[in-house]
Amino acid sequence: MTGELIAGRYELEQVVGTGGMSSVYRAYDRQLERTVAVKVLHERLGADDEHVSRFRHEAQAVARMSHPNVVTVLDRGVDDGRQYIVFEYVDGENLRQLLDRTGPLPPRRATEIAIAVADGLAFAHAHGIVHRDVKPQNVLLGRDGSVKVTDFGIARSADSGLTQTGTVLGTSSYLSPEQASGRQVTEAADVYSLGVVLYELLDGEVPFPGGNQVVVALRQATEAPPALRGVPPRLAAAVSRALAKDPARRFASMRELAAELRACLDETTAVPPGPAEPRPVPGTGRGRKGHGRLPLVAVLLALVAGAAVVVALVVSGRQEGNRGASGSGGSSVTLRGVTGYDPAGTRGEHDNQAWEATDGKLATFWSTETYATPDFGNLKSGVGLVLDAGSEVALHRLTVQTDTPGFSARIQAGPAAGGPFTDDSPDETVGASTTFVLNGTTARYYVVWITLLTPAGVAHVNEATAG
Repeated sequence: MTGELIAGRYELEQVVGTGGMSSVYRAYDRQLERTVAVKVLHERLGADDEHVSRFRHEAQAVARMSHPNVVTVLDRGVDDGRQYIVFEYVDGENLRQLLDRTGPLPPRRATEIAIAVADGLAFAHAHGIVHRDVKPQNVLLGRDGSVKVTDFGIARSADSGLTQTGTVLGTSSYLSPEQASGRQVTEAADVYSLGVVLYELLDGEVPFPGGNQVVVALRQATEAPPALRGVPPRLAAAVSRALAKDPARRFASMRELAAELRACLDETTAVPPGPAEPRPVPGTGRGRKGHGRLPLVAVLLALVAGAAVVVALVVSGRQEGNRGASGSGGSSVTLRGVTGYDPAGTRGEHDNQAWEATDGKLATFWSTETYATPDFGNLKSGVGLVLDAGSEVALHRLTVQTDTPGFSARIQAGPAAGGPFTDDSPDETVGASTTFVLNGTTARYYVVWITLLTPAGVAHVNEATAG
């Protein structure tokens, strides 16, 4: 179609993208004398009412939105039986092309792009639109520094019956678990997909790579992603939370995710990477300590068994949002679980669960790996959970709540999430709720340093609070 004229005004100059439903052309608008992008539905789909309806819906959905991080619709129509939509032309490349050209991005650049995407999607959500296909190919990067979300071809109204249970749409590597299983899709699905995109920007590879779309979708629904390495702890924790399997445990909204990513910008300076951990071979799950792939039935049984043994603890004095009046001068301090700490091992310990120790929910927890004996199989002196106080403070008390009482621990403090740390309390045997009295060391990062596990060879931190 290159060289053809659409609607007597749009001269198609060059194909810039092709998908299953349509092709996108750079074109010249003779009437307004400007470059535009024209998306043309494939001719073979022109008689398919469902595809035509989706195509028209995309134009209508995007036309209702005017935001610097959402591509603008300029026109739509039918010319000689061909459905077309005219968009603003973004001179640059898409995020997939950037990743293919450069590999992983520096944490700060990756975070800035993710914030822009989150802002655009938050605006779409505010207008009742769920994108449902968030991926690098659908993020345009202009030479002027602009970042714009595009391709709302399978987007649906959040309150519309068009988001049908049992229908799987999207790209398998970026599908949320609920999409992969054909369940009802909400804005939380876009939060998950953006989490996958940010993971790929930081790591260079999606959490669950592979060529078999069914296998990849199954892994999205059942497996925990490998922990990110060489990434600022708070940013890694944000990605982990966005990738929670249960939509209720992700960020409550895209706007909340954007706010957390903005807070992470302060920590996106270079972080020395730990020793490289082998990535799993697609379809095998190998290379991650204690996380080999299980058959789906085994995974489901394990989930049921795990849910059955969680003990709900009634804790007095816990303040909303994990805030406690234990900083110097009586100031209120919020602790945030950011990473595991395993300096004598893999330098990580269930890092992607760290935030669950400070999410205000006693039913969730950070866990150590499971070891052969309470003394870590004589492999190391201990492992820990790193907590971020947000700024340098002198904590006087730190309370740990657990559903695996009986392990021994002490609190350590230090200036950086990766250490070094020094002791700030003596060892204690941790009960259901134990308050450590600290020496008052001024530090930003605190570690629940576990020195002896329970007889089962494991320990959980369900909640860690200042106070």
